[in-house]
Amino acid sequence: MTAKSPELPADPFLEHRRLLFATAYRMLGSVADAEDVVQDTWLRWQGADRATVAHPKSYLVRTVTNLALDRLTSARATRETYIGPWLPEPLLTSGPDAARDSEVADDVSTAMLVVLESLSPVERAVFVLREVFGYSHAEIGDMLGRPETTVRQIAHRAKSHVQSRRPRYDTDTEQRRRITEQFMAAASGGDLESLMGLLAPDVTLWNDGGGKVTAARRPLYGPDHVARWLLGVLAKPISADVVLEPAIVNGELSVLAAVGGMPIGSFTYDIADGRIQNVRFQVNPDKISGLYPGEYR
Repeated sequence: MTAKSPELPADPFLEHRRLLFATAYRMLGSVADAEDVVQDTWLRWQGADRATVAHPKSYLVRTVTNLALDRLTSARATRETYIGPWLPEPLLTSGPDAARDSEVADDVSTAMLVVLESLSPVERAVFVLREVFGYSHAEIGDMLGRPETTVRQIAHRAKSHVQSRRPRYDTDTEQRRRITEQFMAAASGGDLESLMGLLAPDVTLWNDGGGKVTAARRPLYGPDHVARWLLGVLAKPISADVVLEPAIVNGELSVLAAVGGMPIGSFTYDIADGRIQNVRFQVNPDKISGLYPGEYR
């Protein structure tokens, strides 16, 4: 009888890779940057003296957080010259592993990522580690190299800031499904009246083309303006082959724009009082990699 080979211990990096991506994505609002940071974390892990790492998970989270902080600080300067509205990169969070991937999909709505953009890099790191992943103030202080009392102050300030800006929207799943179907039907059919009826009186649309494709350079306001602009975009010859289809993006039922089954953009939106209140239309080709199934989602 052949002896059964002993199982090799799991590599902590592989075990926590989804958590590391989830942390970096919430920190950066960018799928591509988050994946780069996770890769850099792996390189650091490969070069680490494992004998001196008492708590691999803490070491990895600390590493990914600080790498994300460095990247976020430099990214802020770049965004000052960004062409048109800047939106977070959408992330497809549906598929056969959706339940298992809850640490990536949970509480990562586009609306939340937009609010997190208003925090300073350090505030954002503290908020994500504390409010999303439940680390203690002492643990966060150790990760960021700051006194626990300072972390407490930052955490309180960040939480208050998010609570004051975080919108309150309806979360009824059936209502969202119905409105999403109506939105796709009206937009695809060129039905201006029906589309306007789905939009809140104070609806706003942000369109991120990043200067790569034609897009609205400023936010659009009001049902008439937003609906006419959307239908105008979909009526252009370049949009002739575009198909709108439902998908779970950033943990919420949303709409993908696809050509030949390949995503070219996404609509994410908030719903309040049965109407669509905010629309975020991401079409920057450099920021849609997260709309394709990947190893982290």
